[in-house]
Amino acid sequence: MIRHVAVIDIGKTNAKVALVDFEHMTEVGLRRTANAVSRNGPYPHHDVERLWAFILDGLAALHREQPIDAVSITTHGATAVLVDAEGGPALPVIDYEFAGIDELAQGYGAVRPSFAETGTPRLSAGLNIGAQLFWQQKRFPAEFAKAAAILMYPQYWALRLTGVAANEVTSLGCHTDLWNPWRADYSSLVDRMGWRHLMAPVRPAKDRLGAILPAIARRTGLDPQTPVFCGLHDSNASLLPHLLSDAPPFSVVSTGTWVVSMAVGGRKVELDPARDTLVNVNALGDPVPSARFMGGREFSLLTEDKPFDWNEDDVATVLAQKALLLPSTQQGSGPFPHRAAQWTNADNLNPGQRFAAISFYLALMTATCLDLIGGNGPTIVEGPFAQNRLFIRMLAAATGRPVVASETSTGTSIGAALLASRGATVMSKGERTEPPAERAWGDYARAWQLAIRA
Repeated sequence: MIRHVAVIDIGKTNAKVALVDFEHMTEVGLRRTANAVSRNGPYPHHDVERLWAFILDGLAALHREQPIDAVSITTHGATAVLVDAEGGPALPVIDYEFAGIDELAQGYGAVRPSFAETGTPRLSAGLNIGAQLFWQQKRFPAEFAKAAAILMYPQYWALRLTGVAANEVTSLGCHTDLWNPWRADYSSLVDRMGWRHLMAPVRPAKDRLGAILPAIARRTGLDPQTPVFCGLHDSNASLLPHLLSDAPPFSVVSTGTWVVSMAVGGRKVELDPARDTLVNVNALGDPVPSARFMGGREFSLLTEDKPFDWNEDDVATVLAQKALLLPSTQQGSGPFPHRAAQWTNADNLNPGQRFAAISFYLALMTATCLDLIGGNGPTIVEGPFAQNRLFIRMLAAATGRPVVASETSTGTSIGAALLASRGATVMSKGERTEPPAERAWGDYARAWQLAIRA
């Protein structure tokens, strides 16, 4: 019987190993480390050996506290690993923010599939995995030729744990240019570039790939028969509990470095690839209209990661004087990728008022994303922004729909752990916020939207 699932959760900013208790559907243990990009070598890349040591130490430490019955995996998207015949990286695991990939943008643009085929917009740097692979093959042909397989990032860690190579649709379908969500098959790019023979077999996220390798059992103390599940993309991990338990229509907003909005059963709209809308593929294999912006990164830059106290007088001041932050603090992605951020009516804000205006900006960007993808019904917010009451209230005001702030510290861990369950579901838990009755909130949202259009 599986009760305690260790979840390896590699985010763009932080890496975690969490222990989820199925009996209570809560995290009962957590280890965390910063996920810094390494600048040495041929290009900026992820330090997978440091992460691997952290993962093994985390598994060992959590297992000493509660016996681990299974392991599941979730990671950020836009990351693939070229694996050689020995199972190691044939090239360093490229950081998707590396702008050098754009030097071959014209050549890549000539071979990539259309938005109609893949639901993938053309994104900057390495946010399209196809662009990463194209650049690596052109710049490092000898090393690329040594690749025995191309793995999505969750399945790279699964390979290291089990020795089994696989791929999975939530990562393949996450703005990669590699996947056709309508046919549930690799895109024309994969065949055009001759990569199909390198793509590891596609397995469902909930597949039990195998037991941990003997060396892992010795290093961590885990039972040698501990199963490892295939794993999935992190925003889709946040979505999975709601797919299993909530009735559409609803939307899920997964917050972290990226704020990813996903609409289930929403209004029919035509997605605009120029505004960072896309088609994700959920853990059940179905297309999901999605939109995103780098909200967590923006929050960190705007607040310098310092918490600010605020009070209702601060909120009233910001609402009354329409102190607005307009997009975009982080350019190159999101619904306003080419706009430069600016403040209006914002002279002499104190720290609490400035924090309120920043929270409102993030909520209004999220509301814009939800509108672009036809979001309808209640909105469930997962991750750090669920703890920001100002964000939640303004999101309800701007959408005119209720918002549920998830109680879990990270919905990704619960969702990834569910891969190891047999039919378990998680009902949405969290405080439900209705649109504020006070007109000032709606007036503020409309003022922001009018300023954008102006």
